Amino acid sequence: MTRSLRRDLYAVGAAALLVTAAVLVGRHIQDTSRTLFVDWPPLLASWGPHLGPGTPAAVLLAIATVAYGPTLAARLPWRTLLPATWGAATAWIFSLALIDGWDRGIAHRLTTRYEYLQVIDRFDDIPAALGDFTQHILLDSPDNWPAHIAGHPPAATLTFVLLDRIGLRGGGWAGMWCITVGATACVAVLVTIRALADETLARRAAPFLVLAPAAVWMGTSADAYFAAVAAWSVALLALAVTRRSLWWAGASGLLFGLTCYLSYGLTLIALIAAAVLVLGRHGVRERPALLVPLLAGLAVVPAAFTLAGFDWWEAYHLLVTRYHQGAGGIRPYGYWVWANLACTVLITGLATAAGLRRTGVALLHRRTDGAAAARLALLVSAALLALLVADLSGMSKAETERIWLPFAVWLVPSCALLPHPRAWLTGQVVLALLLNHLLLTGW
Repeated sequence: MTRSLRRDLYAVGAAALLVTAAVLVGRHIQDTSRTLFVDWPPLLASWGPHLGPGTPAAVLLAIATVAYGPTLAARLPWRTLLPATWGAATAWIFSLALIDGWDRGIAHRLTTRYEYLQVIDRFDDIPAALGDFTQHILLDSPDNWPAHIAGHPPAATLTFVLLDRIGLRGGGWAGMWCITVGATACVAVLVTIRALADETLARRAAPFLVLAPAAVWMGTSADAYFAAVAAWSVALLALAVTRRSLWWAGASGLLFGLTCYLSYGLTLIALIAAAVLVLGRHGVRERPALLVPLLAGLAVVPAAFTLAGFDWWEAYHLLVTRYHQGAGGIRPYGYWVWANLACTVLITGLATAAGLRRTGVALLHRRTDGAAAARLALLVSAALLALLVADLSGMSKAETERIWLPFAVWLVPSCALLPHPRAWLTGQVVLALLLNHLLLTGW
């Protein structure tokens, strides 16, 4: 066993100990004071071993991707690899969701009392609903919004309102929207890595992105959709600075503006975007005009919502109050500030813990590990920084297994730095299958 591999296993062991501590300490806190408001800490889940119609497909897909994924990722033409990655990721998320059955796994996920489909009929007059949106955020306000509507800017809810308007009504369509769109986040990450690092690392990352344990929560969660929009805003920015394209810059700004109106916390994607600008600084220097369409695109969505009467800053401050009115004000910060990181281990997998170790090495030894590895490491590090800022804010105590999906997809590519990909992929799929078959997740 080489020294590097031994150190990788030390990182895996430390991550496993973190998860174990979060489970044991969380179980003790929940049993004694019941202040965590989760049944299976650190995850919002309950113990419930089960099989389902998605089990055979998930197992077969996992075996096939582990066996052939790295080879296909290395050999397929790039234009074929991207749709193949999206298709495989969609199939993996869908099969995992179907382990819980169609109703519980997909169709009913977005119809619970906390979810967006509960308020579709309150948006018959969209301008009026937007102008009045902040009046219903606080718990003691009349007709207060359910938790997820109150906890996000209205672009999140409007997405499902518009799906309903075009005839894609109900939880089944909403769930499939989140799965199919959410799976494109993998493609966006690959596009970014190829543009800013190199194609070889992107190809090595592809199977890990497809089989990430995060897929358990991407089917079905609106945060999967948010992750895809955020990822494409970064990918288009990478294309803009490497190809000196004004059109890609404008499209990136437009999507980043939308990202900020899907989730308040996703303003932190700006840290990943900043890393892209650093890595692509030569392109910006050669064509500084790229910043004009970028900023113009960025202004479109905020301007539209502001003109409609929605005040983002006012809504965010009201949300902070609402957060502390509910479970967020009771959940102990001292536990969640580190237990959230255990959730991150579970959604990104133990291989990512080893990959993050190698990320640090690549940053420290840029000359020996190669420029491409260092550039990928900078991108991953920016995502890790964004996640840590979100953690320290105290506005994400619990449920980060879904809330942090937009950051998690940028940590998984660190696995491209690992040797022996099939061994690491096996660990990833075993973790995902165990989580989905042993626990009943929900929110």
